[in-house]
Amino acid sequence: MTTPNISARRTLGACAALVVGALTLTACGGSANAKDDDKGGKGGTKTSVAKIAISAKDGSTGASINATGVKVSDGKLTDVKMKVAGSDQAVAGSLSGDGKVWKPKEQLERGTKYQISATAKDADGRTAAANSIFTTVTTSNSFIGTYTPDNGTTVGVGMPVSFTFDKAITDRKAVQSHITVTSSSGQQVVGHWFNGQRLDFRPEEYWKAGSKVTMKIDLDGVEGANGIYGVQKKTVTFTVGRSQVSTVDVNTQTMTVVRDGKTLKTIPISAGSPEHTTYNGQMVISEKFVQTRMNSRTVGLGGEYDIPDVPHAMRLTTSGTFIHGNYWYNKGNPPFGRQGTSHGCVGLADVQGAGGSTPAKWFYDNSLIGDVVIVKNSPDKTVAPDNGLNGWNMAWSQWTADSAS
Repeated sequence: MTTPNISARRTLGACAALVVGALTLTACGGSANAKDDDKGGKGGTKTSVAKIAISAKDGSTGASINATGVKVSDGKLTDVKMKVAGSDQAVAGSLSGDGKVWKPKEQLERGTKYQISATAKDADGRTAAANSIFTTVTTSNSFIGTYTPDNGTTVGVGMPVSFTFDKAITDRKAVQSHITVTSSSGQQVVGHWFNGQRLDFRPEEYWKAGSKVTMKIDLDGVEGANGIYGVQKKTVTFTVGRSQVSTVDVNTQTMTVVRDGKTLKTIPISAGSPEHTTYNGQMVISEKFVQTRMNSRTVGLGGEYDIPDVPHAMRLTTSGTFIHGNYWYNKGNPPFGRQGTSHGCVGLADVQGAGGSTPAKWFYDNSLIGDVVIVKNSPDKTVAPDNGLNGWNMAWSQWTADSAS
């Protein structure tokens, strides 16, 4: 059975663009690194030694949405005001305990003009001031990557780290070198580019059960293509759960579920029919739905089916292969475990409404995103490595050869 591609990935970074009218500095405005002149007149008053630095230079464009802030040396900040230029929309910020650093509390918006005004005093109480009006990097001149898995999740041993960028990346080495993935297991983790917009990371073998994986994204300001800069800066961690690998044997129409090396259960299934065979290969569960709609027209077939409430559905490929419950199984067919009758999916006995105690519900309840389902002995070809999160079907030598590291 097949279904439309449903994405559940998250994105980092602020995506809203706000266009604000141009605002020019007045004659008394200073630069981003200015200091006040308490001019030495007849009284010989000295200039403040406090030096204010605003990270986004006055008049600049393409400023970072993450790293903008104010620092002072030889003094303490006494007041910092930031707002969207030309408006009364203030930007909240926080001052460090020593009074040396001020930062916005939230990530800035892309493509937005901001104004910062800051004052500071030195040890003798003399005042310095600086201001800056600048524009953050625009949506058209920046890129972001949606990624999986998300921070704080627990996943199966087959789960790769996968990025999909919203713009084509031409400097793959620069981008890949600013994303590091490490595991507490000590496994070597290597990135692989499937194309200019997709980058996956995995070890040679499945992740070790119970390991902690850390992904550091440091793309802010990285030029991924000509004039196109990254904006993401974040650390993501996830946990690898127990090891569960389930093997579907099309010859016997059964699925054997193995957890941490021990067989939990063998379940009768119904794989693809001779006309609509199921892919062979290692496939990773990428999404789970208690119920979902499956319509044959969305995957290039005719009007063979349109089922609004397919129970216990778990995605195995982007093209629409699922392992799911089946309550509409033709009673005139041999029982589950005897014959493949689906349109390419792997079906398990179930009831309408996703209730009861059924083989499909048991498997759904006992599966994690990132668990592996292996299909063997099907007359079909092996699933493509980029059709879903299925890079395990690529030899390690080829995987590393297409790395930009």
